[in-house]
Amino acid sequence: MKFRMLAFQIAAVLACAAAPAMTSAQQGAMSPAEYRKLLGKETQDTIARYRKIDAGIERFFKDSAGYVVFPRIGKMGFIIVGGQGEGEVYDKGKLTGTASVVVATIGLSAGIQDFSQIIFFQNQAALDRFKQNKFEFTANASAVILAQGAAKAANYREGVVVFAHSNSGAMADLSVGTQKFSYKAEGAK
Repeated sequence: MKFRMLAFQIAAVLACAAAPAMTSAQQGAMSPAEYRKLLGKETQDTIARYRKIDAGIERFFKDSAGYVVFPRIGKMGFIIVGGQGEGEVYDKGKLTGTASVVVATIGLSAGIQDFSQIIFFQNQAALDRFKQNKFEFTANASAVILAQGAAKAANYREGVVVFAHSNSGAMADLSVGTQKFSYKAEGAK
């Protein structure tokens, strides 16, 4: 457990320093309103792309209590991998806030990758756990790689189902790690 925490801390530092998601320099060049507008556009583009790739995903948009869309999660590293991303959270289809994710792994990993991810919450309890910042993925969690027909076979596991799609880059990855999330309600400072 201590080893996993140390690995997460090291990778989190790397993620904040060098992940290929939007850099703080790029964010710094925009006003907060411009950045939120861009994030909203990228979120809607990601949703449209997922629906185009696999129309079967529509059942999750329709039936879930809510979902979070990360248009870009960038990760990079060698042995210790770190990454980060930001997204939007929806409760019954209504935008309720933003979320951030920090990815940390350690193991046989090398490369740089930019991917999108949508997490669907089966019920309100799972969504509330996310909103209360009591949600993280560990090594035993897995995502459905988005492809035509993949959503048909996908099912919730412990109240969530995760879809991921590579935007660019490549990473060889045989590692253990975690994804830690934080939620901020719309309009909160």
